[in-house]
Parts: sequence; C-alpha cells; structure tokens
Amino acid sequence: MIIALKSNFIINLIEIYKYDLVKICILQDIAMETGKSTNMLIIRPEQDIHILKGLASEIRLQILNCIITEPKNINAIADELGLPQSTVATNVQMLEKCGLISSRIIKGIKGNQKVCICEYTQYLVILEKDFQSPKDSVRVEMPIGLFIDYSVSPPCGMCSQTQIIGFLDSPEAFLEPDRVKAGLLWFEKGFVRYKFPNNAYNQKQNIRQLEISMELSSETPGTSLEWKSDISLLVNDHSLGIWTSPGDFGDKRGKFTPAWWKMEGSQYGIHVSWIVNKKGTFIGKQKVSDTRIDDLAINDHHSIKVEVGVDEQAEHVGGINIFGRGFGNYNQDIILELLF
Repeated sequence: MIIALKSNFIINLIEIYKYDLVKICILQDIAMETGKSTNMLIIRPEQDIHILKGLASEIRLQILNCIITEPKNINAIADELGLPQSTVATNVQMLEKCGLISSRIIKGIKGNQKVCICEYTQYLVILEKDFQSPKDSVRVEMPIGLFIDYSVSPPCGMCSQTQIIGFLDSPEAFLEPDRVKAGLLWFEKGFVRYKFPNNAYNQKQNIRQLEISMELSSETPGTSLEWKSDISLLVNDHSLGIWTSPGDFGDKRGKFTPAWWKMEGSQYGIHVSWIVNKKGTFIGKQKVSDTRIDDLAINDHHSIKVEVGVDEQAEHVGGINIFGRGFGNYNQDIILELLF
C-alpha cells in the first residue's frame, strides 16, 4: 500500500507510523508542478525516527514548502509565513540537524547572506522487511574505493575516516590497497570504474528499472560554491547523461565528515540519482537520454560495469568529489538497485 499526501496537508508522522502501512510517501506537489528534478530521501523508521520527528510539525512543513522552489534567508521565510524570526530560526535549526535542509552563504545585494536550501522534494518511509524483499529488488552498496580501473589527473587523492591514503596529487596512490577504506576520493578529470555483482542474473527476472545513487560535488583547490563540473555516468559502456555539479562545498562541515579533515577541503556534496527504465534515462525527474533499461543488456552478464568521472572534453571540467561512508551528508557509498 502506498499513501500519497499533498505537502500542504499537515500530518503527524509519528501517529501515522503506528498503523500497519507498508509504505508512506509524502509527495511535494509544488516540485512536481514546476517540473524540477526531484530528490528523494529514503527513511527507515527504526534508524531515522529523528527525521520523522523533524517532519512532524506544521511549522517545519511550512518552512520546507516555502523554500522548495528557491533558497531563502530566515527573514524572508518569516515574512512569507507571518512568523517571528526566532520561531523560524529554531525550527530551521532542527531541520538542519535532521539533514532536511542545508544552509549556504551567498552574495546578496547588501553583502553576503545565509540562505536555507530544501534538500529533498520527496520523503519515502519504507518498512525494512518490504524494502529488502528479494522478490521486488536487488540492492548493492559498493565502497567508493573498490574500483577496478581508473585514470585520473591531479589534483587527486583519497582518504579514509582516519587519514590520507598514499600521497596527495599522485595518481599512483589510487593503486594503494588501503583504497578499499576510502570515504572520500577526488580528481580533476578522468574516471573510476566499478564492477557490481549482477545479483539478478540467476533469478532471470524482468528488470524494469536500474537506479544508481551517490553523493557528488565538483573539485577545486580550496573549495568554491560556484565551480561547475560536468559529471558523467556510464553503465555497461552506455552513457547515462551528465549531471552538472554547481560547486565544491566547503562552507560548513559535512554531517558525517570527520573532525580531522580540514575545513579547506571538500565537506559535502549533493545526492544524485541516475534512473534507467523503459521510458529512458533520468537524473531525478529530468529525462536526459533515450537509453532504456533493455539497452543495457543487464541480464546477459554476471556483472554490471559502472563508470563515473569528468570527460576532458566536457564543457565544465571542474573535477569531482565522490563521498562515501564516513564523509559528507549522506553516509553512503555508491548504491545500485535493480527493480523487478
């Protein structure tokens, strides 16, 4: 069962969770109407009860709707909602702690200003038993350091949750055995290639969708909020389109980034999903290619090749950061999911 609720319908998620629902999906209708890409947050109730509590507030839902189409500062939010600035600030702080919004410093008319950005436009609450059902999906999370091939140019490097791996700006460091511990890797141009096990091969089921998600940003020495980079993804040698990262984010520490990692380094990225189904290829809700799931010939192979990088011929050669577990805002490696 899936229950879709309009974002302007105020609910108490904690109460809803008491019912025997398989899936509860809150759809933000504003994002759908504007045609903008949709970022989905998957919530597992047992692990993410703090997120459900963060959403269980009329004021906080109003704030999310207020900034869903464009970033706003606290003063603008307070004016639009007719609320005291102190009330907005308190609730914004809780939304930030839950990872539902982020804040960035941008240039304003009268100098720099801090604005609030809505991170997601969909929230999907899934009970674990249903989420892990082998009849419906196969999900593999690949450590970002477990690539099988690479070609990178400096600035480049890798680090684990405790230290730098090998030498900085040395492509040879990507051969280090400790790369399997990497929680962050970066390079200016080139690629890293992974080989995922095709756990659907022996099941011989009809695959209707493939989704690959990861946390990404641009890469430039010293970071910059305005530093575009065209990041490409290939699956089984088929291009799945380009996602343009807006910047290399170092304005605040990533939610999971360890304290020893200097603030001058990349702190967090944006959660990006490539989706391939029978209608084509999408980045979020935006169609970027006519490549369809059958074109990838997934059932013909025991493994699935995934390559991510920055082409030297791209319009914006602005580097790449790939965030894995222990870094960034999402605490995940590269996730590949097949839906049947």
